[in-house]
Amino acid sequence: MAPLGPLARVVVQAVVMSVSILARALPAAYGAALQNARKNGGAAASDAAKGGSILGRKTMPMDEAIQILNLGGKEVVTAEAVQQRYDKYFSANSVENGGSLYLQSKIYRSKEMLDEFIKEKEQEEKKEVNGEKKDSQ
Repeated sequence: MAPLGPLARVVVQAVVMSVSILARALPAAYGAALQNARKNGGAAASDAAKGGSILGRKTMPMDEAIQILNLGGKEVVTAEAVQQRYDKYFSANSVENGGSLYLQSKIYRSKEMLDEFIKEKEQEEKKEVNGEKKDSQ
């Protein structure tokens, strides 16, 4: 067998060095990821279960949704107010009127988020009313 040339020897050394670096780096990165997961208490896993995963559907913060639709605050959020602001801003930002599809999508996501908030709030109120009725009987 003919001896390999100097270029082949350099290539082989580079490959061996790269493999040894990766062999040390990958377990260290995995260990760091495990520590972060333990430290955060599995918050990322619970977010993924709720639908807010990194690659899945992202949710908008409540404050941002209120700000986009220009509502006063959480106590002012009603289904009627959300629908009025949504209709106003969505039509004002329509592409036909020179608006932006990006802004329309933000307005739509805001309405979607606030509708979920209102629905959850109504369910909590029903549970409280049902709980009070059971206590009084």
